[in-house]
Amino acid sequence: MMETIMTQDHSFHALKPLAPPPWYRTWAGLAGLGAVALAALYLSLFHVTRVLDALPFLLLLLCPLMHVFMHGGHEHGGHDGNGDDANRPTKGDTP
Repeated sequence: MMETIMTQDHSFHALKPLAPPPWYRTWAGLAGLGAVALAALYLSLFHVTRVLDALPFLLLLLCPLMHVFMHGGHEHGGHDGNGDDANRPTKGDTP
């Protein structure tokens, strides 16, 4: 009869360093968000006309900001040959 020898490998239980918390969960991030909230409240209560005058410019500024932050600064894959385009078969390849 053949016996099975069971060994235990605990190498996968090694402690991994914790990732830093997101910026909005740090004390500095919370203080910054609080300052932005207070500034928005102040501007909305006492300077409504100035905010409304700047609204078209804020909308124009929002377009490039969304492009930079939502596309990750143009570092998405497929443009440098290392992304998904490099692994696609060409017309001459057969599956």
